[in-house]
Amino acid sequence: MKNAFVIVTLSGLLSACALAPRQDAVAPAPASPPAPVAAPEPADIAAVPEVAPAAEKLPAVALTPELMYRILKAELEFKGGAWQAPYVSLLGMAQQTRDPRLARRAAELALTAKQPAESIAAIRLWRELAPESEEAAQYYLSFAILSDQLGEAEAIFVRRLKEAPTPSARGLAMFQIQQFLTSAKDKAAAGALLERVLAPYGAMSEAHIVLAQAAYTRGATALALKEAQAALALQPDSEMAVLTLSQVNPDQSEVTALLGKFLASNPGAREARAALARVLVERKQYGPARLQFETLLKDQPDHLPTLYALGIMSMQLDESAAAERYFTHFIEVLAASPDDERDPGKVLMILAQLAEERNDYKAALGWLEKVDPEQSKLHFGAQLKRAQLIGKQGDLDGAQKLLDGVVPDQPSDQAQLVLARGQILRDAGKAQAAYTVLEDGARRYPANPDLLYDFALMAEKTGRLEVMESTLRAVIAQAPDNHHAYNALGYSLAERNVRLPEALELIDKALKMAPGDPFIMDSMGWVQYRLGNLPQAEAHLRRAYALRSDPEIAVHLGEVLWHMGQKADAQKLWRAARSKDPKNDTLKDTLARLHLSL
Repeated sequence: MKNAFVIVTLSGLLSACALAPRQDAVAPAPASPPAPVAAPEPADIAAVPEVAPAAEKLPAVALTPELMYRILKAELEFKGGAWQAPYVSLLGMAQQTRDPRLARRAAELALTAKQPAESIAAIRLWRELAPESEEAAQYYLSFAILSDQLGEAEAIFVRRLKEAPTPSARGLAMFQIQQFLTSAKDKAAAGALLERVLAPYGAMSEAHIVLAQAAYTRGATALALKEAQAALALQPDSEMAVLTLSQVNPDQSEVTALLGKFLASNPGAREARAALARVLVERKQYGPARLQFETLLKDQPDHLPTLYALGIMSMQLDESAAAERYFTHFIEVLAASPDDERDPGKVLMILAQLAEERNDYKAALGWLEKVDPEQSKLHFGAQLKRAQLIGKQGDLDGAQKLLDGVVPDQPSDQAQLVLARGQILRDAGKAQAAYTVLEDGARRYPANPDLLYDFALMAEKTGRLEVMESTLRAVIAQAPDNHHAYNALGYSLAERNVRLPEALELIDKALKMAPGDPFIMDSMGWVQYRLGNLPQAEAHLRRAYALRSDPEIAVHLGEVLWHMGQKADAQKLWRAARSKDPKNDTLKDTLARLHLSL
């Protein structure tokens, strides 16, 4: 199991060496030296010696006119673009005065000039002059590891663990050590070093967690699993241990059981519950996943990530009202948090989509108008959607006028404008006008597969089947992984009941590319029906309808069931389709072809 969830590390206990949660690995982010301090302005030169932490024991160095002159000269030369002479001067002054602040400044100059050898020399002197300085030690360790001088780093690590005042401080130091070692070039040597320095602490759960994370990062899955199991055995109520074991275990069913058992004993473990929810999503168990997110929301009803997750879960479960409720609350919470840097644009677009699906165009337009113009890509899409909704309400002139005022940031967005114009005309029932617009766009932008795809569909709708087929084949040639094109061509053949073996092959390719797409499942069910394979057709269509209760899928499944003798079930599906979309052409054609009425 990869990328199932984020391992939560120490929950903010680390400060300067905080472990950054990541989606792609268990290990913390590699340590790196702090950014070099910019050269101060000449007026600030006198303040340079004051940058060292107060805890450092500083020598009594008199700031003589000569010393001040040399510092000022070095800084001005550095500001003028030179680095070597100022560096040598500052390093010499540090050696003469034994003042670590001057060595630190020499290190900063070398770092800014990207001179690793000179940097480590100055850092060594800085550390020698201020052995108690944590900042100097951080710099020194980072450079020692980056230059693969692991022996020097190992002695420091051993001493830090030995001198840790408490078990919790020792555990924290272990994670800091792992963080440093992630930047080592020789991963095998770094792993061996980590095992050596942690060997005396086998009774600590943190030691095994760190070893598990390190092993997993370098691909030693079996060792990672063994270490994580040892960590949890030592501390069964450790949320970090169970999260680590869940991350390194490739068996999702075992992970689900493991997290479920842990939560039964530790119901307040939010990170473990969030992890379980994400694993369930990964397994497409959306109902159980939603229950976990709902439990999380009870404790923190304004938690934005949980609200977003519940909105997405509700959409997956085809529960639009619930999705709209969660996303609306998301926007309300965000509006009340002006310091939050999240952009609500995507959620606003989703809310507009949900409102459109229930034919509330006024609400949809209201959401779209809230999209921030600063988010240019989203705002562009919102403007196109606004024009389409205005057109759906019968105001074609207003829709076209809005599009005339849209200025795309990218030349490629011009094709999107053509697509929008074509869709507005198509929705208004002006098929020939839509075809003309898209035909002109296809000539102007022949390398845009999205535009060609819409043009092909409109060609079919206006009876130009040869144009449709040649255009879809052009899309496939341009974008061989475009499963929509394979599906559209295969479905067109199946719908016309021609070249069914070819239709089956095309749809099968599409389904292999997108095995979870309910509309491609619908196409597969339909071609199986045309081939006379009713049980296979029913299986595909039922699976598609379970994923998406779309009227088109309902109509197809109803026809299959009708011919299988399940007429009551077929009529129930058709009535459901009619209630969702009273003007559905597929339903009308099917009932007319079967000489039926509802």
